[in-house]
Amino acid sequence: MRTHSEILEELKQSPDLALLIKEANAILNENTAKRIAFYNLIKESDKAEYINGEAVFHSPVKSKHSLVSTNLSYLLTHHLKTNKKGGRICIEKIMIELTRNSYEPDICFFRKEVADTFTDNQMLFPAPDFIVEILSPSTEKTDREIKFRDYGQHGVKEYWIIDPDKETIEQYELKDKQFELLVKLNSGTITAITIDGFSSDLRQIFASN
Repeated sequence: MRTHSEILEELKQSPDLALLIKEANAILNENTAKRIAFYNLIKESDKAEYINGEAVFHSPVKSKHSLVSTNLSYLLTHHLKTNKKGGRICIEKIMIELTRNSYEPDICFFRKEVADTFTDNQMLFPAPDFIVEILSPSTEKTDREIKFRDYGQHGVKEYWIIDPDKETIEQYELKDKQFELLVKLNSGTITAITIDGFSSDLRQIFASN
């Protein structure tokens, strides 16, 4: 996949740069109008995202997906409360608004300085420090491609991709606006970069009881 710098350099050399910018602005204006319509359409009970100009509604998750989400969110929340580190763990129903797309990550974390600015009635949130996406057959391509790139370009510092069926976790760290794989684990302990002091044995994350 080409980097932003490579794409921009190609555009700079294009004789029709002005026309391309005009067309791009028209696309962005249309995208903005469609995203506003999306916000007006969705209900609080919906699991929905706005991705590259389209509203995407998600079906209910499988039991194993829900189990992993419940386990990990509990471990993260318990860690923050026990160690009084501050910050906020959010689960599924938080709408992250990036420059073009809007996502509802499975789990995310905002550091204290950001979380303390949130209001009680806030519905749209900035890019978090840490995101977890739990794969399902219908979302894996998006999680590994569009979200992978979008989260990195918007400064998400740490990204975990969890496969609940294979019981693996991939941990990525942001470097120069791109994610680099640190580890891929199917056993042992994983240690967060952005949540001070948090680590967990994978057996706790995938445990069924």
